[in-house]
Amino acid sequence: MNDMMFLGLGYIGAGLGAGITLVGAGLGIGKLAASALEGTARQPEAGPALRTTMIIAAALVEGLAFFALVICLLAVMNFGMPKAPAGPEAAQTEAHK
Repeated sequence: MNDMMFLGLGYIGAGLGAGITLVGAGLGIGKLAASALEGTARQPEAGPALRTTMIIAAALVEGLAFFALVICLLAVMNFGMPKAPAGPEAAQTEAHK
């Protein structure tokens, strides 16, 4: 596999990972808010406790999504791309080609 194909597949994988991450985080926060709103509608006196719990859980979901996006950025920045060997053995292999 040549370097350009490796780079292209990395971009595709990072894009898919970022998209799936954001969709999952959006669905999770939406379900969280809907459940908290439903709980407040059923029992209004529990509203402040539900709101606090919802904000903490939403922050955790957003933190996880941010962490996954950082991982996707690292994949795009190509930290995993194989590099040419360095040192005297590399010079020998180049001389023998």
